[in-house]
Amino acid sequence: MKRDYLNGTPYEIEQPRKMYHFNSDTELLGRFMRLKKTDSLLDIGCATGALLCYAAVQEPAEIYGIDLFDEVIAQADQNLKDNHISAVLTICRLQDYRPGRKFSVIVCNPPYFDTQNDELKNLNPYLAAARHESNLSMYDLFQGAAALMSEDGVFYLVHRAERISELFYTAEKFGLMPIRMRLTYKSIKGPAAGVLLCFSKRMQAKLKCDAPVFLDDRTTFEDEKGEGR
Repeated sequence: MKRDYLNGTPYEIEQPRKMYHFNSDTELLGRFMRLKKTDSLLDIGCATGALLCYAAVQEPAEIYGIDLFDEVIAQADQNLKDNHISAVLTICRLQDYRPGRKFSVIVCNPPYFDTQNDELKNLNPYLAAARHESNLSMYDLFQGAAALMSEDGVFYLVHRAERISELFYTAEKFGLMPIRMRLTYKSIKGPAAGVLLCFSKRMQAKLKCDAPVFLDDRTTFEDEKGEGR
């Protein structure tokens, strides 16, 4: 099987045809994260391990991932081993995850669509879980992230720009406040397509808005190395 290169990392991973494949959102989120050497990171819905590889570039102390499917976790495990990355992977829904510990960093590339009509959902179970909120609603995501975060922890995610107000409203229900935000655009002439967000439990923290990213010109990332979160 062909191995796919993760832009901005030294890693390549295998992605079976039927499973969810990383895309520009994966790269944007992976390069938006800022990790410390002492961090413990959890990826919610780790798929075949792309975000875990992005995390590994910054060498956090511990890396964890959860996903719904045993065969997906098996592929992630193989990808990480092939790249000499150590991680603890678990087959589990976020709602049922009980690791008995907290994490200083949580990251998620969540399902974006709250479609209620089953006929509009992808028949591929891997893609349906990745794209639709049937298994993980926005409410459940923030509830789970808040419960698993340490008091000084952070939560990174990527989402659709048109749902920003809903994201802020839901996050506040669980005591999470945005501290960094970056809008992403497909082109300079179009509206914002996505949003990258970092949340924390520090209620008095001010929101920092990073420079926007245009998908046809991602050089902004190269100018930001070394900045703290």
